[in-house]
Amino acid sequence: MAQDLTILGLESSCDDTAAAVVRQNGSGPAEILSSVVYDQTALHSAFGGVVPELAARAHAEKLDHCVRAALERAGLTLAGIDAIAVTAGPGLIGGVLAGVMCAKGLSAATGLPLIGVNHLAGHALTPRLTGAIPYPYLMLLVSGGHCQYLVVRGPEEFTRLGGSIDDAPGEAFDKTARLLGLAQPGGPAVEAEARGGDPQRFAFPRPLLDRPDCNLSFSGLKTALLRQRDRILSEKGGLTRQDRADLCAGFQQAVVDVLAAKTRRALGLYLDEAPAAPALAVAGGVAANRAIRAALEGVAGEAGVAFLAPPLALCTDNAAMIAYAGIELYRSGVRHGLDLAARPRWPLDRSSPALLGSGRKGAKA
Repeated sequence: MAQDLTILGLESSCDDTAAAVVRQNGSGPAEILSSVVYDQTALHSAFGGVVPELAARAHAEKLDHCVRAALERAGLTLAGIDAIAVTAGPGLIGGVLAGVMCAKGLSAATGLPLIGVNHLAGHALTPRLTGAIPYPYLMLLVSGGHCQYLVVRGPEEFTRLGGSIDDAPGEAFDKTARLLGLAQPGGPAVEAEARGGDPQRFAFPRPLLDRPDCNLSFSGLKTALLRQRDRILSEKGGLTRQDRADLCAGFQQAVVDVLAAKTRRALGLYLDEAPAAPALAVAGGVAANRAIRAALEGVAGEAGVAFLAPPLALCTDNAAMIAYAGIELYRSGVRHGLDLAARPRWPLDRSSPALLGSGRKGAKA
């Protein structure tokens, strides 16, 4: 029988400092005992995006407080922890390094095993934390710095079917928000504006739909929005509230249409393997977008496969996903020493060629 495990997880790959405690009794469902996230929205708001050096310093200042809060909320001390899992990449290297060094210090002081976790694997394994779905399943990982289709076969076994060759969707949402004078982070701001807009008013492109693969591109879509905005400014001398809402609605609908079409293609490749319990899952910050979720759920329904999306709190960066990934890695025998390195790049599928480009919120992998 599998042993009971209680793992402390740490996450600091971008602009959220997080710690969590997750427990799994034997082979039963995992339980989140605590999840603490200190965001840096106010710290970076004046700069229109994340400033890596400021983020790294804030992580270094907050990590110990975050760990203490997570343990207190779980009703535990470090004596009740079986291992420490930490994001070791990919991400903004200063933030990743702050988390790794904190975890190393805790491991050295307590003798607890140390497990370095790929941040993207944390997102990709979240459906097993929340829904206990069996391998293999198809995952659309869609966030601020990453977008890729993965067949998830195990905690360290991933097959990439395609991904963004330039901007990730989250980057495109953030850039759109800046172009239209909306608040950051851009995803929620654009989504809120789009609710009152007409998605048919502007003719936005659907990039790469003429290609039969599962790759995506969102840079040209952002440029198309810029040109539409400038045309309105030239004609009217400014944007009305309705202009902005219509631009947001059209942009969001284009992203939805592209993701839906490419997901159908990825599902076809995945279903060719005849999985016993086929499932489509979505994770990452952009998975919180309700229009995108609804479209993907519709695609899954068309194909007759199960659809899983994590709770909104587990879509954005958090340490519960890192702790759970640590549980799976621990059970498979993974342990790291105090020479664990912080990595700005860390591809999940090491057999596929690297995707082009590097995201503002972390290197694409």
